[in-house]
Amino acid sequence: MSRRVKNRLRRMGVLARTTHSDRVDLDRRIEQKTGKYCDDGVDELPDEEIMEILRQIWEKKGKPWKKRPISAVV
Repeated sequence: MSRRVKNRLRRMGVLARTTHSDRVDLDRRIEQKTGKYCDDGVDELPDEEIMEILRQIWEKKGKPWKKRPISAVV
């Protein structure tokens, strides 16, 4: 499993919501999408795209998906 992907999820605040299996699936999908090893490819994807991939993984596994609200600047 990728250390950089795990660190990225931690920075995004979703690491605790993922399982080892989720992260392995995410690594594989990052590799498929970028054509690079997941540690190298993760930096090419924006946070939103990583969250979309996670949402797809969770939906496939039947996990509840709760979209985090985006803070508005007033």
